[in-house]
Amino acid sequence: MSELYVVGTPIGNLSDFSPRAVETLKSVDFIAAEDTRVSLKLLTHFGIQKPLISYHEHNLRERGEYILSRIENGEKCAIVTDAGMPCISDPGEDLVRLCAERGIEIHVVPSPTAAMSALAVSGLSTSRFSFEGFLSVTKKQRQAHLDEIKNLRRTLIFYEAPHKLTYTLNDLLTNLGDRKIALCRELTKIHEEVLRGRISDMIEYYKEKTPKGEYVLIVEGAPEAEKDEEITLEKACEMAENLINDGKTLSDACKEIAKLTGFSKSEIYSIVLRK
Repeated sequence: MSELYVVGTPIGNLSDFSPRAVETLKSVDFIAAEDTRVSLKLLTHFGIQKPLISYHEHNLRERGEYILSRIENGEKCAIVTDAGMPCISDPGEDLVRLCAERGIEIHVVPSPTAAMSALAVSGLSTSRFSFEGFLSVTKKQRQAHLDEIKNLRRTLIFYEAPHKLTYTLNDLLTNLGDRKIALCRELTKIHEEVLRGRISDMIEYYKEKTPKGEYVLIVEGAPEAEKDEEITLEKACEMAENLINDGKTLSDACKEIAKLTGFSKSEIYSIVLRK
């Protein structure tokens, strides 16, 4: 029977590997792994001997078709990542989509995930949250991402590599403000650490420390807007004048402030023009 098993692996502590996950990996015909060297160590530890196929972001197109052809010919495949749940901010997502489109049965064997584990110990609100994964290394895409989420009231979750941590913290401070944050690293491992404070506190901390390990950043959502400050037409005109002083044309400034305040462009325009 054609089947794909999405099998979670431990994020650090091998004792978190479930008996069902071990049983599943022993039962399939082959395993698609992000890094076969990392997965081989896990399989060896649990006495699992199955063929491994490399499947990662650089070969997912051609390798995905190969894996699909084997599944459609009746083989059972399991997909794993280096640590945690595959297909979350991971190329396995593409393989699951292809299997779903072709009617292949998909099963999940869950495991701890770094994002949810970090959120649980962050001390920040867990009722609503948004998983944002890794910020782009491309400056334009990175800025667009931060602009899109800066006003979200829910808790934000990011992944980050150690060599980019301070760069990301500075970008978060600039774009989101000095919010509460929890930095979680090496979760479930010997050197597990959770740092809580403000973004500015973490920037200062890592001026003296070298970031090590993979990080999950849990960031407080945007603060609630002040409710007691009502914007009058006079205030809207002042805001338009400030934009004009910063170099915007009268028309563009009035148009922008009209969108923000609900007053019409024409009424703002006529008042500012008379001044």
